[in-house]
Amino acid sequence: MVLRALFLLIWVLPAFGFLIAADGNEKFQPEDKFRQLEEILPTPNMYRNAAGAPGHAYWQQRADYDMKIRLDDKEQHLYGEARITYTNSSPDTLTYLWIQLDQNRFAKDSDHRLAAPAPKLSSAPRKGYQPGYDKVSSYRLRQRVAQVKHAGGTTISAVKDDNGKELPHIINKTMMRIDLPQPLAPNKSLSFHIHWDYKLLPQKLVGGRAGYEYFPKDDNYLYEVAQFFPRLAAYDDVNGWQNKQFLGNGEFALEFGDYRVAITAPADFVIASAGDLANPDEVLTAAQKDRLERAKTADRPVMVITEAEATANEKSRSKKTKTWVYEAKNVRDFAFAGSRKFIWDAWGYQQSDGSLVMSMSYYPKEGNPLWERYSTQSIVHTLEVYNRYTFVYPYPVAISVNGPVGGMEYPMICFNGPRPEEDKTYGRRTKYGLISVIIHEVGHNYFPMIVNSDERQWTWMDEGLNTFLQFLTEQEWEEKYPSRRGEARDIIPYMTSKAQVPIMTNSESILQFGNNAYAKPAAALNVLRETILGRELFDFAFREYARRWKFKRPQPADFFRTMEDASAVDLDWFWRGWFYSTDHVDLSIGPVKHFKLDKYDSDSDRPAWRELEEQEPLSVSEERNRDLPKRVDAYTDLKDFYNENDIYTVTPKNKMIDQEMLATLDEYDLTVFEDDYHYYHVTFDNIGGLVMPILLEITYADGEKEMQRIPAEIWRYNPEQTSKLFVTEREIVAMQIDPRWETADADVGNNHYPRKPVQSRFKMFKQQRRNMMQEMQKEEVTDTVGQTEKPRKGRKNRDRKGADQP
Repeated sequence: MVLRALFLLIWVLPAFGFLIAADGNEKFQPEDKFRQLEEILPTPNMYRNAAGAPGHAYWQQRADYDMKIRLDDKEQHLYGEARITYTNSSPDTLTYLWIQLDQNRFAKDSDHRLAAPAPKLSSAPRKGYQPGYDKVSSYRLRQRVAQVKHAGGTTISAVKDDNGKELPHIINKTMMRIDLPQPLAPNKSLSFHIHWDYKLLPQKLVGGRAGYEYFPKDDNYLYEVAQFFPRLAAYDDVNGWQNKQFLGNGEFALEFGDYRVAITAPADFVIASAGDLANPDEVLTAAQKDRLERAKTADRPVMVITEAEATANEKSRSKKTKTWVYEAKNVRDFAFAGSRKFIWDAWGYQQSDGSLVMSMSYYPKEGNPLWERYSTQSIVHTLEVYNRYTFVYPYPVAISVNGPVGGMEYPMICFNGPRPEEDKTYGRRTKYGLISVIIHEVGHNYFPMIVNSDERQWTWMDEGLNTFLQFLTEQEWEEKYPSRRGEARDIIPYMTSKAQVPIMTNSESILQFGNNAYAKPAAALNVLRETILGRELFDFAFREYARRWKFKRPQPADFFRTMEDASAVDLDWFWRGWFYSTDHVDLSIGPVKHFKLDKYDSDSDRPAWRELEEQEPLSVSEERNRDLPKRVDAYTDLKDFYNENDIYTVTPKNKMIDQEMLATLDEYDLTVFEDDYHYYHVTFDNIGGLVMPILLEITYADGEKEMQRIPAEIWRYNPEQTSKLFVTEREIVAMQIDPRWETADADVGNNHYPRKPVQSRFKMFKQQRRNMMQEMQKEEVTDTVGQTEKPRKGRKNRDRKGADQP
C-alpha cells in the first residue's frame, strides 16, 4: 500500500532521532513533561497519606484566647491583655513557644522596611528642549514617606504564667520566643498571660491590612483592627514552627481555638466583630435588638442602624465607655472594627442544613448608595455559591465592613474599601469592584479560615483557590459579569511575560504577586474544570479536598493528590506545567498533508496520480514557453508511442504488480480498501512549552463542523512536536485549535489551517507639541479676568482616562 509505505518512511526516520544525532553520539532527550511528581512531592506518611487526605495519626495544635482590649479614640492607641491556653497535640515535647508580633512589621528597624526595594521608576525621555525625568507611583512614594513619619510596633509590657511569674522571652523582629520553665509534653496544655499595646496607624498613608481612617468633615475615626494581638505561630508536622519573619506578602499560619474578647470603646461607638455578641442587652438599644430579630426571617436586609441615626451619632462625643463582648468558636484568628459612623444592616440566611447565618454590613454614610444596595446581598450570594462547591458555612455571622482597607479577610469578618464619589455617583468599575471584593473576602472564610493552609509559605493555596471560586460566584451574579480574573484568555499577557516565577514559589519571593498567586491559579483551575476534567469530575474532587481539610492544615501535595485521587485522572503533567514552570500555552498547526489511498488497482490509481500532477501549477518557464513553436509539431514523424502514452498509462505489468502486492495482504489488510477515505496527516507544534490537550475543530467541505478533543498525552513522546492521522469520509477544508479560547493559547493566529489573520482594531493619534509662549499668554488672560476655571467635584482623572470601563 502506497500510503502505508509512506507513513513507515515518515515515522521510522524520526525514531532514530531518539537514539543518535546526525553526526555523533549526542542523544535526543526532550524534557519529560509527564514525569511523575513523586520525586518532588513529600513522601506520604501517617500524618498525610498518599491519597491526599489527613493520615490516621494527623494532629494539630490549639490556642484559646481570653482577651480584654481597650480602644483609645483620642490617641489612636490600642491596649490589650490576654490569657492564652496552648494545647500541645503533637508527639513532640516543646521547650519554647513562638508568638507572632505582626505590628512589628511597621517598626523602624523591621525587615519589611529594610528589605523593601525602591519603588519602580519609569523614565520620560528628553524631548527637544524638554528635559527628561523619572516618574514614581504616588501611592508607593507616599507610603514610603508615611512609614518614616509613622513608626509602629508592639510594646510587650508583661509575659507571665498563671501564677503571675515572669516568663523569659526574647523578641526577634516579628517573632517572640517564650522559653518555658518546664517542657510541654505531648497532649498537655499550659496557660500564660501577655500584656501589650501599640499605636494604630493611618492605613491610607502607611498601608497594611488594618489601621484607621480619619474623616475631617465630622472629626471622626473609623478603625479596622487586625493582627492586633500576640498570636501563636503554627507548629505542624511539615515545618515544625512556622516562624518565618513577616515581610508583608506571606500572610499567616495560625492555630484554631476559641476566643472570648471584651472590647472597651467610647460608649457611642458601634463595634463589629467576629463571633456572637455575648452581651447585647448591655450595648444595644431595644430598637436595635428588635430589628436584629426581625432580620433573621426577613426576605431582604433590615436596617439595624439607619443612615439618619448614624449621621446623628457622628456628633456625639461620649465620655463614657462600653464593653462589647464577643465569643468566637473554633476560629484561627480574630478581628474587629469600630466607629461612631457605622450604618448597620443585617439579613438572616437560612442554610441547607437548617443553620442561620446573620449576614451583616457596617459602613459610614460615605459608602452609600453602593453599600446599602450591594454589600449584604453580596455576602449572602457568596455563601450560597461557595456552600455548593465546598461545605456548609459553619459560623453564625458573616460581616462586611467599609473602611480604609481595600480588601482583607478574617474569620466571619472582612474589610472592603470601594466607595462612591462625594457626589454619590459611582463608576462601573467601582460598582463591580465592590461586589467582587466582598465576594472574594467573604469567600476567604472557606480558604484559608476553615481550610487552614499555610499562607506564610504558599499564597496561592488560599488566594488562588478563592479567586477561582470568586469567578464562579461572579458568573452567577449576572450575565456577562466583568470578572477580572478566572478566564483562561485573561492570563495570557502574564504567562508570556518575562518577569515571572512558578506558582510554587514562596510568598515573599513572588514576582507580579497578583498575577502569580491569584490570577494564574484561578485560570489554571478553570481550565482544569472546563477543559481537562469536566465539571462533574472536578466539582466532586474539589469538594472532597475542601471536606477532607476543613478545620485542618493542608499542604500543596494534599491538594494535588486529592484532585487526582477523587477524579482517577493523572494530572502530574498539569501541575508540573501550570504550577512548577513558567511555560505558556502556544500550540500551532504545522504542515497538513492530504492523502487518498492507492488500492492497487491501476485502472483507478494511475489516473488519480495523473490528475494530481495536472493540478500542479505550471512553472514560470513552462508558462512562458507555451507559445513557442515545437519541433515535433513541425515534424510529426518525430512522435512515437511515448508521445501518445504518458507515465500513468496502465500496462499489463502494472496490473501484474497490483496482483502480486494484493497477494501479500491478508484479509484484515484488505478491509482498508472497502471505503474511499480521506487521510490527513497533521503536524502540531508546541511553541510555548506547556503541554495541553489539542482542542481541534474540523470543518468539512459540506460546512459541518466536528470537535475533537485530543488528550494532552499525545505530547508524551515528544513535547515539542507531535502529529495525528485523521481518517474521514468527507473532505476537510479547515482546522482550528481551541476555537473557544479555553486553554490560554497565546497566539491564536497559528491555530488555523489554512492560516487566517487575527482581526483587531487600532487608533490613530497625533503627537501634540508644547507651545510654552501660548501657555503663558493664556495664563496672562486668565489673570486679567481674575478667575480660573474650578475643577469639577466628584471626578477623578482616572475616570476621564476610561477607567470607568469594566
